[in-house]
Amino acid sequence: MDKRPTIIDVATLAGVSKSTVSLVLQQSPLVKPETRDVVKGAMTELGYVYNRAAANLRTANAGLIGLVINDLRNPFFTEFATSLQMALSARGYATVLANTDEDPALQAQVVGAMLEHGVSALIVSPAYGEEARTFDAIARANVPALQVLRQVADSARFPFAAPDYPTGGRLATEHLLAEGARHIAFVGGLEGRAVTQLRMSGYLATLAANGLTPLHLPGRPGRAFGREAARRLAQDHPAVDAVLCFNDLTALGLLTGCAELGRAVGPSLKIVGFDDIEDCAQVFPTLSSVRCDIAGFGRQMAETVLKWLEEDHRPPPETITLVTLISRATSQAR
Repeated sequence: MDKRPTIIDVATLAGVSKSTVSLVLQQSPLVKPETRDVVKGAMTELGYVYNRAAANLRTANAGLIGLVINDLRNPFFTEFATSLQMALSARGYATVLANTDEDPALQAQVVGAMLEHGVSALIVSPAYGEEARTFDAIARANVPALQVLRQVADSARFPFAAPDYPTGGRLATEHLLAEGARHIAFVGGLEGRAVTQLRMSGYLATLAANGLTPLHLPGRPGRAFGREAARRLAQDHPAVDAVLCFNDLTALGLLTGCAELGRAVGPSLKIVGFDDIEDCAQVFPTLSSVRCDIAGFGRQMAETVLKWLEEDHRPPPETITLVTLISRATSQAR
């Protein structure tokens, strides 16, 4: 006996996502007429019969978007998640949110649960390690999925979007050079991680272009490491006169460490963070940072995934958004 055609079979033949087929079956007005006609033609060709009784059991999850974040303790990711959720809500979609705390096994577990509950799409800021467990499951489910802020899987299959990290590193390093710094360190970021390499790349290229030697103090980014780095710089690298940090949390920890050591930030040591979270403008002295406009990025990702769902407009393999340098007290010569 031949296998009954499934919604995935319909999606494959029509050249659309599983979620688009679901919207057609629900008679959603969000689907363009020409796309609806293609899907209905595929259903007819395959002999697909819609089981409305079974579908009604899943109706509560229609319009549900899964959002998986690697570290919600970091305000950078929290602001992204909040902005994205609000933008989706304004368009009538609900968001189910999970924090993986950088645990790939937990990530695979929560993504599997979201797929079982019938999410229409996934947006994943991924943890590193065991990537296949998560992304193979998404591929089997044929659900639209975006990688954001970090890339761990093939972007031709799972489109990737992030701020322009290399340009951010270049802008920050050029700014520090213009302020008179000549011995600039990069603090934070785990070695071998793609996101560390991207955030460092503009820094490395700018120093090389100016004939200067780089210095990287690797470590798990955060306040604790930044505080420790202040001590290490003072003891082991006293010539360093400026620091570009992997992220703002590291820079805020560095500020604390400098205060404990009695080291004046600005005149003695210039500091630039990365992300421009809200704390940068509130701390004293105010913290210079690379602004990624993470709230705007969240709204843009909401629009991207909704166009994919509602119009079957698949995003390009890579989307890189603009960054700017915000100069404040910690990097200015007084």
